[in-house]
Parts: sequence; structure tokens; C-alpha cells
Amino acid sequence: MTLQAHADFGYFRPRFPERRAPFEFYPTPPAAIRALLSVEAFAGDIWEPACGDGAISCELVRAGYDVIATDITDWGYGHPGYDFLQLDKPFARNIVTNPPYGFGLADRFVSKALAFTARTGGRVAMLLNIASLCHPKRHESFVRQPPAVIYALDECVCFPLGDPARATAHTLKHRYAWVIWDHAHAGDTALRWLSTSPFTAHA
Repeated sequence: MTLQAHADFGYFRPRFPERRAPFEFYPTPPAAIRALLSVEAFAGDIWEPACGDGAISCELVRAGYDVIATDITDWGYGHPGYDFLQLDKPFARNIVTNPPYGFGLADRFVSKALAFTARTGGRVAMLLNIASLCHPKRHESFVRQPPAVIYALDECVCFPLGDPARATAHTLKHRYAWVIWDHAHAGDTALRWLSTSPFTAHA
């Protein structure tokens, strides 16, 4: 699919508190997506709807996937001006992303991605804070539509704006997991441990 870049898509422009990166931009370490691709494969094309500077998309392309990369704003990669939460049709069969977390956005991204992939028959992979799995407001949604697999990462730090100098003590305490939803999945969620260290040496 070919997308036209939008200079202004009419999306909301939230005011972000100083302790949060603008537009929740916390790029994914390449080792984290490489680790995921060492254990998971996706049939068909992939949409990265919070592509940022292309950290995830570039690794997906390198692995041979056709990728549609969009973002609400312009970080120098992909197609800017697309507010994932305001779109009414999916751009690819599968969705793989590190969603924005603040203001309840991650929950809305998960819900929207599951609705889209229910239409396409694709799968969803979200990089989530492990703490987000244990929350009373999310309990029913996880029970109703449980992930197929959760991969607990041993090491993954998503720095504000990709800059380690901007990290706070809170940033460094975060622990992450890849959470995979498959609409064909039935049964319990599998929990697996996944190390990023074998994938940090690649350029």
C-alpha cells in the first residue's frame, strides 16, 4: 500500500508534561525487535502505526517484511500525520509496535489493533511495560481476549527521545515484554523468557 504523507491530519496535539517525552517518543532498542523476530514470524505485511524514527520498521524490513510505517507526527521516517486511533481501516494484515503509554494510549492502541486484525486475520505484537499486565482495569480485557504469548525481556530500555541522557531513575526501572495476540489462538497464554543480549552486537 502506498500512503500519501499528511502535513496536517487533524489529529489531537496533546500537551505533554515535562516528565514525559513529546508524543510519547521512546524508541525501541533494535535488539528488542531482533529478539522477537528470532522466535516469531508474521504471515503477510506489517503495519507499524507508531513508527517514530523507524527503530522497529527498519528491523522488520531487514528481516524481509513489507512494512507500512506511520506516526502521528514526523520523526523523519515513514508517513507522518496518521493518528492510529482515528483511522477507520487497517493498512496491513499485522500490527507490530511499541505504543505510546501515557494518558491511557497503550490500552487504546491494543484495543484498536485487535479490532483491525480481527478484520484482516493478522496478529498483533505490542511492546508493553510488564507492570501493565497487572492492573485491575485491564484484568477483564486480558481474560476476555488473552494474548497467545508473552515474552518477558531480560533487558530493554526505551530512552526518552532515544537519548540516554534524558533517562530518569523511573525510566531505568521499567521492564518490558512483547505481548502477542493471535485471533486463532485458543487456550491459556504462554509465558516465555527472551534475552536481547544475543542481538545487541548487530549493526
